[in-house]
Amino acid sequence: MTRVFSGIKPTGHLTLGNYLGAMRQWATVDQYRADALFCIVDLHALTVDHDPARVRRLSRQAATLLLASGLDPERCTVFVQSHVDEHARLSYLLECVATDGEMRRMIQYKEKAAREQRRGGSVRLSLLTYPVLMAADILVYGADEVPVGNDQTQHVELARDLAVRFNQRYGHTFVVPRATNPAVAARVMNLQDPVSKMGKSDDTGPGIVYLLDEPDVVRRKVMRAVTDSGSEVVYDRESRPGLANLLEILAACTGGEPAELAASYDGYGALKRDTADAVIEVLRPLRKRHQELCADPGHLEAVLREGAERARGMARPTVDAAYRAIGLLPASDVEAGTPAAAR
Repeated sequence: MTRVFSGIKPTGHLTLGNYLGAMRQWATVDQYRADALFCIVDLHALTVDHDPARVRRLSRQAATLLLASGLDPERCTVFVQSHVDEHARLSYLLECVATDGEMRRMIQYKEKAAREQRRGGSVRLSLLTYPVLMAADILVYGADEVPVGNDQTQHVELARDLAVRFNQRYGHTFVVPRATNPAVAARVMNLQDPVSKMGKSDDTGPGIVYLLDEPDVVRRKVMRAVTDSGSEVVYDRESRPGLANLLEILAACTGGEPAELAASYDGYGALKRDTADAVIEVLRPLRKRHQELCADPGHLEAVLREGAERARGMARPTVDAAYRAIGLLPASDVEAGTPAAAR
């Protein structure tokens, strides 16, 4: 069976973009068609200044929302990255295969480093090397596919390059993964800045619909969404990004096509009202299930514990094989301080 891996970073409250672009696909398609692993990649949240308590709180919330979105622990593996030591073990080996130039060419590193410097902060070394940890997240499970948004494709390409390089130098060890991109709403944009992604770490709250927003908050944000000059409702991502974003959100929520939906509207007002209604209805069952799960915290803890055990069982053989291949002495070769050659 095809193996799928994907993760979500607990750096902010999860958004409509996270749901339409990734989580819904995981719940409705990926967990049924593949041996699927879904991970809260909490180690990646440490690459910038952070509040430890907030990281823990957001990690728990993200895991709860994954289950609320429809992930079934009987069908897939849901776990927290830091609960499986093999991610960090493999990351160092891959750092010994990656190059400094590869890291500094990563687009997200350039953007995030520039943002940190503008704020007057220092850039952590982990911000430079975290794409290697991301590659380890993927390769440690022998994943065939990695469902990602367009902005993450470069990271999967790095994982592919490192897998091929390691296999060529040290013997075949890793499956070479491929990125898969959802066709519809792969990248939901900020309602106030429709040329920017609706990111959970963004500071512009009015342009972001969070999964746990109350219905009246969702409606207010959608109704205040930025639109473009001109009164005609047409679908044109390049010249009418604000309008295109609303049409794509509506299409993702209703199963329609953006261009066909555009033809049924004469003005922005009705489009915004229908989009708000559609988003509220899509999020309603998720919010209800989230409340139910929050009332039973022991269930989440059990799911994450069992998920980590299952993930660890998949990951350890691959990491042990990589350690042997790259030239490290197996621990079993040394007993009570006696060299293997002396036994």
